Amino acid sequence: MSQHQNPVALVTGGTTGIGLAAALLLQQRGHDVVVTGQNPDNLADAQRLLGEKAVVLKADARSVADAARVATEIQRRFGRLDVAFLNAGVARFAPLEAFDEAFYDDQLAVNVKGVLFQLQKLLPLLGAGASVILNTSVVNQKGIAGASVYSATKGALVAALRALAVELAPKGIRVNAVSPGPIETPIYGKLGMPAEAVAGFKSGMTAQVPLGRFGTAAEVAEVVGFLASKGASYVTGVEVSVDGGLAAT
Repeated sequence: MSQHQNPVALVTGGTTGIGLAAALLLQQRGHDVVVTGQNPDNLADAQRLLGEKAVVLKADARSVADAARVATEIQRRFGRLDVAFLNAGVARFAPLEAFDEAFYDDQLAVNVKGVLFQLQKLLPLLGAGASVILNTSVVNQKGIAGASVYSATKGALVAALRALAVELAPKGIRVNAVSPGPIETPIYGKLGMPAEAVAGFKSGMTAQVPLGRFGTAAEVAEVVGFLASKGASYVTGVEVSVDGGLAAT
């Protein structure tokens, strides 16, 4: 038994957006939190927001070596892991005729390879009652022009989710996913699209959402918090939509 009595939670890609909101919520609910990211400014901001007790690690989600290093650091500091929110991801949009091999490889490396290998390295730290939460997306349910590669990565995660939930159930480990729709996060500034194109994209998406607005990172974090909690102790293999009803249209 670890000397640390608080539950321990890892949030990959936890320095901005949904990841940071989830880390803050889990911390407020009594978890010791570990977050990963790459941008030095975001890492520093997350450390200030989460406080000195939080562990903020620089890690590249594409790197299996970094995945192993994150697991080793959690083992060294805490000896176990209770919640793994594997949130790190990238989104790039381009029509079929326009994307190249690097565009494809980068998204697969972060969104699929990075998630699976990070979970593999964390597995020895996860015991009975642990919760693994993936971040999928409405794009695996809703066709969006220009999102074929991104959608493929998230569809792969959903397929992996079902297999992992069955595989890890004998260990008492639950595996679920949160599936955000349009959420106000910094990701829209990272799409590689002109500002006017991003504005048009957001306006078009809002018009399709039954609830008529973008969601917030805090709203997604609340669902992550539920899936991490004992209240979800009989929930596994499930993808929970937080999309304002978009997938239902």
